[in-house]
Amino acid sequence: MSGMPSSVLDLAPVVPVVVIEDAADAVPLARALVAGGLPAIEVTLRTPAALDAIRAVAGEVPDAVVGAGTVIAPEQVGACVAAGARFLVSPGWTDVLLTAMRASGVPFLPGVSTTSEVVALLERGVREMKFFPAQAAGGTAYLRSLAGPLPQARFCPTGGIGPATAPEYLSLPNVGCVGGSWMVPADAMAAGDWARIEELARTAAGLRDAGGTCR
Repeated sequence: MSGMPSSVLDLAPVVPVVVIEDAADAVPLARALVAGGLPAIEVTLRTPAALDAIRAVAGEVPDAVVGAGTVIAPEQVGACVAAGARFLVSPGWTDVLLTAMRASGVPFLPGVSTTSEVVALLERGVREMKFFPAQAAGGTAYLRSLAGPLPQARFCPTGGIGPATAPEYLSLPNVGCVGGSWMVPADAMAAGDWARIEELARTAAGLRDAGGTCR
């Protein structure tokens, strides 16, 4: 297994955000995403299978960098890291949650949707964050507006982003990557159509070129 990532934002242009109902799907899904060029995989804590899924990917897919998403409580942090999560993502943050994520020893992306939240995180020494829900919270126009006064903040926008809009996000100077679930459609998951997911992942991995630089 490769070392701990220093930044989640630089692993890949797109981070698949996946909801896994059956932990048995985790390994073939992760292998398909990695084969398609998307090694960073955010497994959301929205199902009872999530921790088992993270554990399976961490143990059996060495080229994957598996993380935990929808982290909203401090007690979830330790459980996720113990299961093998190599990064943490939250939809929002509080000081208590931020303290737990900072103490975890793994990279984390606290969620923001307002300018004040961004300033508050910068004040606390955090420069990398998730922008959520991206489309509903103002999309690329909002992020472009933040780049002027707050150039030191970098984002992973997630929420409502698809293959048509991802390149525009990736072209912004303050966007390192985007999160999305379009490459893991529910019908392909249900059918175990890993080949289709791999192909969708490969197309998503090429969006960096479509959107210009994502640094």
